[in-house]
Amino acid sequence: MTAPAPKSWILGIAPYVPGRATSEDGRKVVKLSSNENPFGTPEPARAAYRDAADHLERYPDAAAIDLRAALAAHYGVEAERLIYGTGSDEVLHLAAGTFAGPGDEIIHVRYGFAVYEIATRRVGATPVVVPDRDYATDVDAILAAVTDKTKIVFVANPNNPTGTYSTKDEIARLHAGLPESVLLVLDQAYTEYLDPEDDDGGLELARTASNVLVTRTFSKIFGLASERVGWGYASPEIINAMHRIRAPFAFSIGAQAAAIAALGDAGFVERSRSHNREWRGWFSEQVDALPGLRAVPSKANFVLVLFEGLLTAEDAYKALMAAGYATRWLPGQGLPQALRITIGTEAEMRDVVAVLRAETGRAG
Repeated sequence: MTAPAPKSWILGIAPYVPGRATSEDGRKVVKLSSNENPFGTPEPARAAYRDAADHLERYPDAAAIDLRAALAAHYGVEAERLIYGTGSDEVLHLAAGTFAGPGDEIIHVRYGFAVYEIATRRVGATPVVVPDRDYATDVDAILAAVTDKTKIVFVANPNNPTGTYSTKDEIARLHAGLPESVLLVLDQAYTEYLDPEDDDGGLELARTASNVLVTRTFSKIFGLASERVGWGYASPEIINAMHRIRAPFAFSIGAQAAAIAALGDAGFVERSRSHNREWRGWFSEQVDALPGLRAVPSKANFVLVLFEGLLTAEDAYKALMAAGYATRWLPGQGLPQALRITIGTEAEMRDVVAVLRAETGRAG
């Protein structure tokens, strides 16, 4: 008996591999592999989630009216120009599914978010991978890759997994160089970790341009990774088209209530941002002082550590895991020489540096 055959382009997809939360032998470890907030979740969000448990028999509001209103008030955007999904991942998939298909091309950078290629291949489009500039987004390389088949350009800013950042001028130059028929998707999952002066202008660009979609998430600084709440902002034409293929119930009533409450806890967000800035800087300095290691300059809540000496990324990954820390080793994304390490608590970062220092000494 012959089983149903999947589409050929589906078989070309390498499944997404999440960050580990346990060791190989099943031990629970400190998870510095998925860029989660070390402070957990804002207490108002926890309380709102608990309150929602009294209404689990009800479907969530498919239009997410309250969440869209809260987002509009918080970010100064128009509620009718917002879309939402199961994490920003779903919004990225909606963009690909709405605007690309077989015979089309979607561009992303070499060291970009793994979901971009998955979303591209899922709809039968062709991924076009452009070179980086020392692990950072190269605007000129992207523009040089545009053809009449290009439908979407995915750019994460700050970028994942490298943490690199493109300035407002660079993003504006990228957009100006694209045909109006090409959708520029600015994935801003880590934008809340930026200082105000580092705003890349994405929301304003999406407000004034007809071919820009900005995506955001509650999974990172807001500490709601488990609840999978993401959203996007673009012109009415883009949003209305994407709504046609959106799942009617993207997330639970508890998730929506928690997200709304999290928006209101400015103190939690600022504490998270300040801690991240301090310990990301400290960690990068410590890494750069170790022989054969280099920290890629980061604006996110993680640092990509390059192993360019005697100590390999694989050996460091194993040593950190043995010490109780899960980090992200990325050979599947063309980065066998690197570990992506989330900024955790002060104690965790000091301990990680101690392990790396001991391992570099042993390797030398």
